[in-house]
Amino acid sequence: MSFSSVVLLVIGLIGGAAAGYVLHKVIQSKRLAEAKDLADRILDEARKEAQAAKKEYLLQAQDEVYNQKKEMEKEYKERESSLKSKEAKLADKEERLESKLEKVAQKETSVIDLEKRLTKQERELTDREESLAAKEEEEHRKLEEISGLTAEEARKRLLEDIESRTRHESAKMIRAIETEAKEVADKKAKEILALAISRYAGDFVAEQTVTAVSLPSEDMKGRIIGREGRNIRALEAATGVDLIIDDTPETVILSAYSPLRREIAKQALERLITDGRIHPARIEDIVAKVEQEMDVKLREIGEQATFDVGVHGIDSDIIRLLGQLQYRTSFSQNVLQHSLEVAFLCGIMAAELNLDEKRAKRAGLLHDIGKAVDHEVEGPHALIGADLAKKHGEPEDIVNAIAAHHEDATPDTIMAVLVQAADALSGARPGARKELLQNYVKRLEELEGIATDFDGVSKAYAIQAGREIRVMVDSERIPDEKAYILSRDIAHQIEENLTYPGQIKVTVIREKRAVEYAR
Repeated sequence: MSFSSVVLLVIGLIGGAAAGYVLHKVIQSKRLAEAKDLADRILDEARKEAQAAKKEYLLQAQDEVYNQKKEMEKEYKERESSLKSKEAKLADKEERLESKLEKVAQKETSVIDLEKRLTKQERELTDREESLAAKEEEEHRKLEEISGLTAEEARKRLLEDIESRTRHESAKMIRAIETEAKEVADKKAKEILALAISRYAGDFVAEQTVTAVSLPSEDMKGRIIGREGRNIRALEAATGVDLIIDDTPETVILSAYSPLRREIAKQALERLITDGRIHPARIEDIVAKVEQEMDVKLREIGEQATFDVGVHGIDSDIIRLLGQLQYRTSFSQNVLQHSLEVAFLCGIMAAELNLDEKRAKRAGLLHDIGKAVDHEVEGPHALIGADLAKKHGEPEDIVNAIAAHHEDATPDTIMAVLVQAADALSGARPGARKELLQNYVKRLEELEGIATDFDGVSKAYAIQAGREIRVMVDSERIPDEKAYILSRDIAHQIEENLTYPGQIKVTVIREKRAVEYAR
């Protein structure tokens, strides 16, 4: 390529670049102009929209101001109306207060006038009292002169007369009130107790601490004693019972306080006699076997007792303890029989009172359960029995009835009171328990002595095994009304000084006899 060609090419390139630059400038300025026009149109539209929004906001503000103004005017009018109403009420109250003040002023004036009149009347009354006192003094002086008694002596006689009349009237009143109360309160209780007693009758008891075992021959006594007494010692050691072999023909006496031990010893001895083999090893085997059989028998006896009473769900250990009561006595009364009596009596009384009869029987049957183990555990049998019952799942009311039947705990239910009453009935009925003759006679003498210590009593007789005392009084010294008070005083004195089961009836007898002979 030649130089000129290169030059031309360069010139051409320069010219093209200049033309391109000029064209670019032209396009750029055109775009700037268009952008400026667009910006101007946008600004104009924005100004127009802002003016329109401004106008709209102004209108809204004006409307809001107008509405608030109306509300304020309305509130102002309401407040104004309320204030006017209050002003009217205040004005009315003010008028009423003024009226009341006027009335108070009038009353004050009338009170002052009344006070003046009362003061005047008081002076007049004072004058009258002084005059009456003088006249009364004069009358007293004249009465003392006429009667020959001073005022103090007359007052004393009057008080004595009033006291005598009051005692007479009070005795009548006490008699009437207590008679009425007893007719209402005691009637039902006596009916229930009488019904319970009449519907249940138990056997008479006799004290027994020995058991006799018959022998087939006199030779058997020597075999029972054994060489150097080893058989009898083994039998006594195994059973805990004393064997008495004396001159009684063909008889051996078993002596022990526990009827259960005596029964085990009796059965063991009878089997040994029947078997014929009597030696220490055989004795121990027979006694152990009898004890096992007796354990089964005790459960059967306990189950039969629950069946007879009609209670169920008693724990097996308690049933066995019930069976042990068959061989336990209290004052020579069989404890199981006593428990059955108490159960039946509780059931009868509960039925009369519309209470749960089965629950009452359950409490009565279990009330002496502690006596089965009281020789092994320290404490009163009532509390021991309550602990046993609670331990073996008996309900709280049954536990409380057992614990409270001898007042070792507070009775919390009617059932506990029923058990107390039934227990007293079963133990107190004639023949239920054996009492030593000396204690019996001593108790009757003390009972008669309490009655004869009272003034006006001529004789006193204890009857019905000490269940009643008949008191004969001097009819000249004891009137009818005082006889009633005397019976209450004697009963109260017996309650304080004697211990006895059940109750003692006090009957005061006063009679007036007029005797004359026709000749």
